[in-house]
Amino acid sequence: MNKSIIVKLAAAAAVVGLAGCQDLKPLQADIATLKSQVGTLQSDLAAHKADRSAETAAAKASSDAAAASSAASSAQSTANQALAAAQAAQSGVDATNEKIDRMFKKSVSK
Repeated sequence: MNKSIIVKLAAAAAVVGLAGCQDLKPLQADIATLKSQVGTLQSDLAAHKADRSAETAAAKASSDAAAASSAASSAQSTANQALAAAQAAQSGVDATNEKIDRMFKKSVSK
């Protein structure tokens, strides 16, 4: 009796095993589909990383542009101060020249 149970169990296992083999083809198709999806997701991830890299580069460029603009404003302010100082110095030179001219005219007329 034990032998018949073992034979029946072995036969049932063989049937289940064969039935399992028939189910492998759809599983293999599912695995192929999943591999394709993983490949697509890896490509999407790489593209996203590239976008993030470009976004970071754009932010740095914007920051650099702001710094350059600030430096240009500072340079313009310094140039304006230099111009004002030069104009003041020129006024002083003009006043000194006028005094010298008046003194020369007085000495010539005497």
